[in-house]
Amino acid sequence: MTTRFDTVIARQNSGSTKWDDAATLFGSKDVLPFWVADMDFAAPPAVTEALAARVEHGIFGYPSPHSYAYDAVTAWLENRHNWQANPDWMLSTPGVVTAITLAVQTFTNPNDKVIIQPPVYPPFFSCVESQGRTVLENPLVYEDGEYRMDFADLAAKAKEAKMLILCSPHNPVGRVWSQSELTQLINICLENNVLIVADEIHGDLVYSGHQYIPLASLQTGNEDKIITLTAPSKTFNTAGLYTSIAIIPDSKLRRQFSQVLQQLGISKSNVFGITALEAAYRHGGPWLDELLVYLEGNTEYLTEFITGNIPAIKVSKPQGTYLAWLDCRNLNLPQQELAKFFASNAKVGLNDGATFGRQGSGFMRLNFGCPRPVLAEGLNRIAQAVNQLG
Repeated sequence: MTTRFDTVIARQNSGSTKWDDAATLFGSKDVLPFWVADMDFAAPPAVTEALAARVEHGIFGYPSPHSYAYDAVTAWLENRHNWQANPDWMLSTPGVVTAITLAVQTFTNPNDKVIIQPPVYPPFFSCVESQGRTVLENPLVYEDGEYRMDFADLAAKAKEAKMLILCSPHNPVGRVWSQSELTQLINICLENNVLIVADEIHGDLVYSGHQYIPLASLQTGNEDKIITLTAPSKTFNTAGLYTSIAIIPDSKLRRQFSQVLQQLGISKSNVFGITALEAAYRHGGPWLDELLVYLEGNTEYLTEFITGNIPAIKVSKPQGTYLAWLDCRNLNLPQQELAKFFASNAKVGLNDGATFGRQGSGFMRLNFGCPRPVLAEGLNRIAQAVNQLG
């Protein structure tokens, strides 16, 4: 049955990083892009209608304090994820990456150590290093096609760290962390006075048999040691509106963070971003339910296609996100040649696994947030190119 998500929308020459920058990045205008993490689907009608109404109003002055938007976030988190967050804990930020950088700047000092869990979203490295802090790696363990946290290593490294940046659900490996895993992580960090900054931007994108648990929703009595960063951008495909939310229960930490936002002149939000955020969280639920069914169908199509047609590449069905982590080590290509192979031979643009840390060597990331006919074309290109390798 055809759905709204099967519609192919031309994005070329629309100012799209994903599409318009692909030729420069991958060296050919014929490359089909599956890289940067936005989807090739139109935002929910509730969002486009709210934006159209805002445009029709015709006045785009400074927006007021965002209590109405924070109320929408609060209701969404409670109804979808059973977390009773408080609107008073929330601050608007221009994006999750910006918020991570500001958290590192605000709550650590130069040369302090910050734990990340590679292979992980590349800005986690740069957000730390750009502020003169030191990355302390607690690598995920890859066993039997699935990743898990190394808690023994985490416990040892937490003794010398000031902060941990958590990716939940995890980009790029697609893990949705269980309650027991999250509780163990919290306990280790609390024992060592390590502040947790949780990037939970993919929290709404979780598939059957798994549940996203907001870290700060766990009843540990220590929620004040957790800063949660979220946004509607991945869920509702509004990344270009650069609007996200930092949720900081501790009043002292929240005041410190707010002061830095004000000092940098970025404490105000884009009027269109706030409009889209409120509309998405208030009215986007039914659209998201349809999207999740479609994306899960894409995960099944992708894993079955690769298993049946490209056995040299291994992939585990993602538990969350719209990102697939491809194990290409059996192709026996050096990483630089591997990335070149997909762009030049298969004519598909994927993310180079090495950019996610040295643990990503031999891997590539594929964004399957696209109409299934486009995904099918990309996978067929990969299969033909791999078969020609012999």
